Parts: sequence; C-alpha cells; structure tokens
Amino acid sequence: MDFKSVQNLVSEDMDGVNAAIRQYLHSDVALISEMANYIINSGGKRLRPILAILCARACGYSGNQHCLVAAIIEFIHTATLLHDDVVDESSLRRGNETANAIWGNESSVLVGDFVFSRSFEMMVDVGEMRVMEILSRASNTIAEGEVMQLLNCNDPDTTENRYMMVIQSKTAKLFEAACQLGAILAGESKEVEQACAAYGRHIGTAFQLKDDLLDYQASSEEMGKNIGDDLAEGKPTLPLIYALKNSTGETAQMIRDAIINGGKEQLQEILQVIEATDAITYTEKSANQQAYIARQKIEILPSNPYRDALLGLTDFAISRVT
Repeated sequence: MDFKSVQNLVSEDMDGVNAAIRQYLHSDVALISEMANYIINSGGKRLRPILAILCARACGYSGNQHCLVAAIIEFIHTATLLHDDVVDESSLRRGNETANAIWGNESSVLVGDFVFSRSFEMMVDVGEMRVMEILSRASNTIAEGEVMQLLNCNDPDTTENRYMMVIQSKTAKLFEAACQLGAILAGESKEVEQACAAYGRHIGTAFQLKDDLLDYQASSEEMGKNIGDDLAEGKPTLPLIYALKNSTGETAQMIRDAIINGGKEQLQEILQVIEATDAITYTEKSANQQAYIARQKIEILPSNPYRDALLGLTDFAISRVT
C-alpha cells in the first residue's frame, strides 16, 4: 500500500485530527496562532499521527479519542521542530522558510514552548493516566536525545552506537509512543501493546536513517531543505561516521576537520568519499534491517486494511525521496 492509499484510508480520522489541531492551536496572542499555524500547515506528512490512528484501528478501536491523541503527537513534534531549527540555525524546511528565519529565534523558542505546553493540556483532556505517562516519558526522552545530539556535534569520535542512541531517543521515541498509544486506546494486551511500540521504534529508526542518508543523496528541490546541512552543522550521521571509519590518511583527516569545523567547503570531496567507502549502501542496509524488524513486530495483529497500511509504511519509510 503506497502512502497516498494510506492517507485515503485514514482521511476521515485525519479530519478529526485536524479539527483538534485547529481547536487547540487557538490563542488570543496573534503571533502564537500565526506561527503555530505556519509550521503545522507547512506541508508535513503527518506520519506520526497517522501511525497512532492506524495502530488504534488495526487493534479494533472504534472510539474517537485516537484523534485527540494523534493531535497531541503532532503538537509535540511541531514543538521539537521549532526548537530544532533554532538550535541548528536552519533556514529551510519542507521547501519553506523556517519559522525562526521569518520571526526570529526568540519567537520560535517561545511559541515552541506554547505548543509543547498546550500538548499537556490536551493530555489532561484525554483523561487517561497511561496516555499522560507515556507521552511525558517520551517528551523527556526526546529532550535527552536533543542534548545527546548536541554533544555529538563537532565530535569526529562519535561512534555508530552513540549516533543510534540519539536517533532512537530524538526521533524514534515519538514514533514508538504514537503506536503504543493506539494499542492502549484499543484496550489491547501487554503483548500487543509492546509489539506496536516496537514497530514504532523500528520504523522511526528506519525513517531517520533514511533522512540522514538523503542529506547526502537528494537535491534541495527534492528534500525541501538545504543539502549538506548535517555536514555544515558538524553532525556526524551514519554515512559520515562509516566513511570516516573506512578512510585513512588525508581523507580521514579531511572528514574529521569537516566535522570539527562544520561548513560545506569540502562537500563534493566528502560526497565522493562517502560513495567510495560504500557508506550509502551500509546506511541503506541499516535502514532496511530496521524496516524488516518493524514488519515482523506487527505480525501479531489481525489481518485488516490498517495492518496492511502499517506494513506499507515500512516500505515508504525507506524508499521515499523526501
């Protein structure tokens, strides 16, 4: 099932999610509403809330609280984007100017705080302590991942293990929470709940591996952001870590210097090294392995169109070009 088919399957549920987003985004402070609406409506795939919807429906849930939970997931994600773009000094996301590029860093951080704190108001409205527990822990883990990534920046000795810890905390944890909450809302067994959580964790990891790969593969037009941004920020992601590990002499020193100093001055030379060391292939295999594990985890679910959609999203996560 391709991504368009998945979107069609959950279109009615996503109408409910979007209604909740509009309701809770409202603020009497005009700048908050303006900025929050800008980032929410800037062309995101809504993948995380879609996963929450799909897992709930795949487990047989027939209520409507999943729409509010999915909206909370999107709010937490939006808050992290606002903060990330400030930390990374990004100017382009999804083909649009970032909020901080338009309104400034101070406004972006404060509105990110508003969106994040509003998500906790929404958790109270759900009225389920398990929902609050999982999302509050996930939020804490995401913040830890952000700090770990900051510590890895400009450090050429970052290992693959440290890198994986970052993406499993910073990215995969929210995927995991979204999928786990779908099962919880459906009242599923602990076994099914943990299977859905594991599915989310592995597809989230595959998604981030692919994202980091695209930074060295795609064009700016395809990605909707500036290519080579990770290198410019001194971020040692898996393609760069593997290329450095399999390089020697002046080539290895060039990569180390690029990580330490940031910048894109030697981007073309580094792209050639990444290609020559098979770092692209290695990263692709890692992403494929994560997607394979994700598919295995949801074999426990009953066969239905929603499980088929979850399986389809594993392919989408590793084959997308944006």
